[in-house]
Amino acid sequence: MHELLEAIALGIIQGFTEFLPVSSSGHIEIANYFFGNDSSGDENLTMTIVLHAATAIATIIVFRNDILDILKGIFTPSYNDEKRFALAIILSMIPAAIVGLFFEDIVEQFFTQNLMLVGSMLIVTALLLYLADKAKDTTKQVGFKEAIIIGLAQAIATLPGISRSGSTIATSVLLGVDRSKAARFSFLMVVPLILGKMAKDLIDGEFANQSLDVLPLVLGFIAAMITGYFACRWMIELVKRSQLKYFSFYCLIVGIIAIISSVAISS
Repeated sequence: MHELLEAIALGIIQGFTEFLPVSSSGHIEIANYFFGNDSSGDENLTMTIVLHAATAIATIIVFRNDILDILKGIFTPSYNDEKRFALAIILSMIPAAIVGLFFEDIVEQFFTQNLMLVGSMLIVTALLLYLADKAKDTTKQVGFKEAIIIGLAQAIATLPGISRSGSTIATSVLLGVDRSKAARFSFLMVVPLILGKMAKDLIDGEFANQSLDVLPLVLGFIAAMITGYFACRWMIELVKRSQLKYFSFYCLIVGIIAIISSVAISS
């Protein structure tokens, strides 16, 4: 029962933190540590993938009209805004796809409940958000050059504690992209990557591992998808309208707490 409640709690944490620039992976790692989760790296990474898949589906539901417009634009012979946006999404995926294909084993090693690493990366996220909050000229759309740079930020955000949405939104704003467009691009650019990751794992037989307990994964998935759906609708507006510095302060506080906890536990 404890394991099932833990999975639901992790799903709720993922659902809420995925759509705020505060690092869902960092919060999951902190939660795993304080839950005393001693699962293997494979099991922790599998739960992380499942929870991200749940919030990806929530994103698809919320942005279904935007996604349909993009798909229509792709199959339209003429070059239009939807096709340009789709090409920008594809370009932004390349850096993270390279990391996922060739450095997956290295990335997995970071998901070991290392509070010092998570805390340090949360402070990096806080700095990015604070700098983005000071940006003034934010009127541009996401072009191809911006898409590649934002994609590099997303690739770096595979580290637990670096907020994916925070790093991509902050990078977009620092490049002069409109905050509303930056948030939309940030949430949409991750969906193909997560679905691609799921497809790769299915082909590789990752989820056929009989040692994994399926029920906690299912409960975590459901909790993350439901909370993610409602959180996405509310938090997207929060990201667009609120000042990023408040999220910066939050990441800084949580990061410091994580580092202090790490030092106290190790001493």
